[in-house]
Amino acid sequence: MKLWSDSFKDHTAIPGEFAFCVMDAGSHVALSGNRNPHLAWSDLPAGTQSLALICHDPDVPSVGDDVNQAGRTIPADLPRVDFYHWLLIDLLPGIHSIAAGEYSNTITPGGKSGPDVANGARQGINDYTSWFAGDDKMAGNYFGYDGPCPPWNDTIVHRYVFTLYALKVPHLNVKGDFSGSEVRAALAGNILAQASITGLYSLNPAIAHGLQTA
Repeated sequence: MKLWSDSFKDHTAIPGEFAFCVMDAGSHVALSGNRNPHLAWSDLPAGTQSLALICHDPDVPSVGDDVNQAGRTIPADLPRVDFYHWLLIDLLPGIHSIAAGEYSNTITPGGKSGPDVANGARQGINDYTSWFAGDDKMAGNYFGYDGPCPPWNDTIVHRYVFTLYALKVPHLNVKGDFSGSEVRAALAGNILAQASITGLYSLNPAIAHGLQTA
């Protein structure tokens, strides 16, 4: 099973148009295009009844005290946790690609609608839902894809891992406004094969300019 993207190459920088935020000289960050990247796949195993896609960042600071604080940096050795950027399930096995911008092509304050999307698929809520929970202008349920926006003062590059799962069930057993942890739990015992591609991103000028691009 193979997974690739025409938007970026494996372990290279994700272009800013596919991010939630880009660098800004005056205010550190500015909102960006927030388009989902192109993804395509092949060689699904026999018996595949549906596909599931997860995009997560495993490099999010476990403690937020220093996040985006002037005069501070987030140390590289701080323990990190997962942040889910996209949960797309129940994709038909006859689908072989996702076009750039097909599921997200702008930032939607309060989040895009869901969980139901085209072709009988469903999208879960990503972790911007909790990140913006206390923000009067941005709070809401963030379904589908919302791209990278790591802390601008982080000392490490963040990895964005897109993983496609070929499943032996036509529908994953999650309901309602499902989360990343619920999807991962439901995947257990149902995976026939999987493939991943990783994009890199940083908003810290000290390290972002050194990232390899596609």
